Amino acid sequence: MRKVSKTILGRKIGMTQIFTEEGTMVPVTVVEAMPNTVTQIKTVESDGYDAVQIGFEDLKESRANKPTEGHFNRWNAPLKKHLAEIRLEAGESYEPGQVITVADFEEGKKLDVVGISKGKGTQGNIKRHGHHRGPVSHGSKHKRLPGALAAGTYPSRVFKGNAGPGRMGRDTVTVQNLELVKIVPERNALLIKGAVPGGRGSLVKVCYAVKGE
Repeated sequence: MRKVSKTILGRKIGMTQIFTEEGTMVPVTVVEAMPNTVTQIKTVESDGYDAVQIGFEDLKESRANKPTEGHFNRWNAPLKKHLAEIRLEAGESYEPGQVITVADFEEGKKLDVVGISKGKGTQGNIKRHGHHRGPVSHGSKHKRLPGALAAGTYPSRVFKGNAGPGRMGRDTVTVQNLELVKIVPERNALLIKGAVPGGRGSLVKVCYAVKGE
């Protein structure tokens, strides 16, 4: 699996649609990716691998603790709220304080988008795992309950990992091979074909696809 270096952090604005020159309607997700700043350089000599750390959205000095201030001061980088690490391909190099913008991407490329899915709260096994409900005839009062979870004989216990009710959503989700339809540099916007995880305003990481070009 090849390494992916072209990465930027942004926020999901919402979905809309655009039309191609042929008149075809394309549903797109708008991601606002303000300029990201390189906040740390990692090398094989110091860390065991080559990578860079990028920061997104300015952080007020009053909200930064001493370790956070020390980290950014060491690299002469501005305080940032959100950080992400990029593994580098052979021959690539970045400088501390270098700015990454949407203009560094290319239209038509395939992207992987990582985000946090919408939280659904506590849900039953039918909605959470897609289980079938029970029969509703003859006055059944257990049509949406999970039913028996352990056999009456050995080992007479519920196995670990059993699919049942519980917290649903708010998981890290990666959607692969989405097409970058259009870039709007003056608005720091990426128009990506299809849906990406998360609600409006949620943080997303956009990078070139690992499995496709």
